[in-house]
Amino acid sequence: MQISLHPRYVRICHWVNALAIFLMVTSGWRIYNASPIFNFLFPKSITIGGWLGGGILWHFAAMWMLVINALIYLMVNILSGRMQSKFLPLYPKQLFTDLRNALLLKLQHSDITHYNAVQKAAYLSVMLGIFIAIISGLAVWKSVQFPLLRELMGGYDNARVVHFFAMTFIVSFVMIHLLMVALVPATLKTMLFSRKQVIQQGADK
Repeated sequence: MQISLHPRYVRICHWVNALAIFLMVTSGWRIYNASPIFNFLFPKSITIGGWLGGGILWHFAAMWMLVINALIYLMVNILSGRMQSKFLPLYPKQLFTDLRNALLLKLQHSDITHYNAVQKAAYLSVMLGIFIAIISGLAVWKSVQFPLLRELMGGYDNARVVHFFAMTFIVSFVMIHLLMVALVPATLKTMLFSRKQVIQQGADK
């Protein structure tokens, strides 16, 4: 039989989020290059905006896309109960076991209708990473208007560092996510079409 894996709003939010993160990261690299924090620059070929002003315009446009999309995703997930059913509970013991099995290449992916503990931790972590990127970005963008955020980040300069490492974490998640999709390509199909063929036990008896 056919079962629905991802509601339509989840699939839409997923791809909008992917686009927003791509635009924010690549434009953010352009902004970073104008005033680098560390002793390196990103190649211009992987940045967008062309110059500092252009990078800022792209970054702010993508920021609103990311914030609005994230709010919709979280609100509907919480109100529908999907947040509880898909991502919780998350037990440390199960996380350790699944992480060990994943490192040993023994973690099973036979049932893509449910998240294992590693997936739960990864998705919850990237949600937190996006939240930190947003508030640290606000502390950098509106440092005078949001003094509390600025101080929570440890000052303006430290807010830039926090923002950079939040971005780095998100990019790392995306790279691992793409690797997992390559290893289990059926997950891409479910995010596009939200369907999986399920063979019922005993159907052929």
